[in-house]
Amino acid sequence: MNIVDKAYVFALAAHAAVGQRRKYTNEPYIVHPVEVAGILKKIPHTDDMLAAAYLHDTLEDTGVTYGDLNEVFGTTVADMVLWLTDVSRPEDGNRATRKALDRQHIAAAPGDVQTIKVADLMSNTRSIAAYDVEFARVYLVEKNDLLKVLVRADPILLRQANLQVDEAMMIIMSKTGITASE
Repeated sequence: MNIVDKAYVFALAAHAAVGQRRKYTNEPYIVHPVEVAGILKKIPHTDDMLAAAYLHDTLEDTGVTYGDLNEVFGTTVADMVLWLTDVSRPEDGNRATRKALDRQHIAAAPGDVQTIKVADLMSNTRSIAAYDVEFARVYLVEKNDLLKVLVRADPILLRQANLQVDEAMMIIMSKTGITASE
């Protein structure tokens, strides 16, 4: 089995083992990593990037460790997933402080990792904008800030993500009656 297929099967099992479901839709969680990988397949990518896309939430959301990933997929993929894992903890402060820490972490990541992060952001933006207008108001501002630091990401995907966030902000503002100046 190639590394991409192995990563899909591994992520499917890891998220299923903890009973993780997709927020809002209650779909199996693997739907999100599959969407992230699908976004990456539309631009230049490597098999390691696709593997990391499938695995990107395993350290954060399951019992999988860096050592597990390193053993099964090697250092390159394990390191990519580590870069994609939030570093902040609840004890680090309020949401704004935690997001700033995570943003600083991913800002230092290599371009291929930042590209995966952009694809992750695009997948999450679709879901949140569609299902949670109130949270989207906070989320989209955070993602707009995040996109500003992903300077090494694939430029085409980055442009698409910026357009998506801008569009979602306009839709959310029209749904909530809020103007851009508020």
